[in-house]
Amino acid sequence: MGSGICAGVAPDHFVLVDGLSRPLTERIPAAEAVLDAADSCPMEAVIVSDVDTRRRVAPEE
Repeated sequence: MGSGICAGVAPDHFVLVDGLSRPLTERIPAAEAVLDAADSCPMEAVIVSDVDTRRRVAPEE
């Protein structure tokens, strides 16, 4: 869909490439802005998980 909300909400962690949001690195810290981006994504394309437990942190189910 490429809404670009991720890049707008967390520009230090996401960038727009050809109209689609992409993370700047493969793994990014679960900063507050990243959690907000995950909660704001209309397609739930951003999922934040705990590295050790793989438990989903955001968006909330």
